[in-house]
Amino acid sequence: MSESPQPVASSTPPGVSVVIPAYNYARFLPSAVESCLTQDYPNFEVVVIDDGSKDNTREVMARYGPPVRYVYQANAGLSAARNTGIREARFDYVCFLDADDLLLPTHLSDSMTAFAKLPPDYGLVACDDHLVDVDAKPLPFTVHVPVLPREVTLKNILMRTRFSPTGAVARKEVFGLCGGFDTTLRSTEDRDMWIRIAAKRRIWHQGKVLVLIRKHGNNMSNNADRMKSNMATVLKKSYDAQVVPKSNVCFWLQVFSYWRFQTSLIYNGIKQPARAYRDLLISVLLWPWFLNPAANGNPPLFRLRSLVRYTLNALRGEVKQ
Repeated sequence: MSESPQPVASSTPPGVSVVIPAYNYARFLPSAVESCLTQDYPNFEVVVIDDGSKDNTREVMARYGPPVRYVYQANAGLSAARNTGIREARFDYVCFLDADDLLLPTHLSDSMTAFAKLPPDYGLVACDDHLVDVDAKPLPFTVHVPVLPREVTLKNILMRTRFSPTGAVARKEVFGLCGGFDTTLRSTEDRDMWIRIAAKRRIWHQGKVLVLIRKHGNNMSNNADRMKSNMATVLKKSYDAQVVPKSNVCFWLQVFSYWRFQTSLIYNGIKQPARAYRDLLISVLLWPWFLNPAANGNPPLFRLRSLVRYTLNALRGEVKQ
C-alpha cells in the first residue's frame, strides 16, 4: 500500500500590500515608491491611491509597472484613500506608507519576521522612525529617544499616539473585524484606528527605526485647531464606546489631562502663548500629578518644565502676544 503524498511546504513568504495614499504629492511620490521597490522582502505589491490629485501624479505613476498599481478615485480624504487601498490589497498583510515618507530597505522583512514570531492574536506590528527634512536629510537638533521592543496596549494608545501610520503593518482581516479608517476625521484618524484594533487584537512595536518621516510645511499635522478638535473627537468616541469602562475615572482623567498637555505643546509650537498656557493649566487641574511620566516618554515634572519654557520664550519675545 503506497503512502499518501505529504504536502510540500510553500517557500513563498506571506504577501504584503503597501498602500500609499497620495494627494498632490507628485514631487515626493517617486521616492516613496522607490523605497518600496528596494525592499529586501520578496513578496509584495505597491498600491498607490490617487485621491483626486490636481498635479501630475497620474503622469508620474505612468512610469511604473508591476508590482506597482495605480488606482484613481475622486477626492475623498486620507481615510477614504487608505480604505480604498485596503479593499484593493491582494495580500493578507497591509503596510501603510504616506506619500511623502520612506521605508528603509529591511522594513518589510523585519516586520514580517516579527509577525512570524508573534502569536496569531497580534493584529498589527509597528516600528520606530527618524524625522527628516524635505530633502530626506536628518533634521538638525532633533533628539531621538529609542523605543524598546514591547507590546503596545489599548491604554497606551488612549494616553498618546505611540507610532506613525507610516510603516505600520496589519493583518488585512483586522479591518473586517474593526472597520476601516473613520472618513469623518481629517487628522488623528490613525490613532482612532489603532485604538479600535487594540480593543480587539494585540499590537507589537519592534523598537527598530525602519521608516523616515519627512517634515515640511504641508504636513497635515500643522493645523493646530483641527488637530485639537479631532483628538477630542477620537477620545470622546473611545470614552462613549467604553473601550475602557467609564467607571475607571482616574484613568480617563489622566487621558484627558494628557490630551490638554499635548495641545498646549502644539499651541506653543505655533507661537500662541495664551492658548498654550490655558491648556497647560487645564491639564494640571484635570490631573495634578503623573506618577510615572516615563511611561509616556516624559521626564519628571514635565509640565512644570513646559511652563518654564513657555515663560522663557515669552520673555525673550519668541512668541507673539
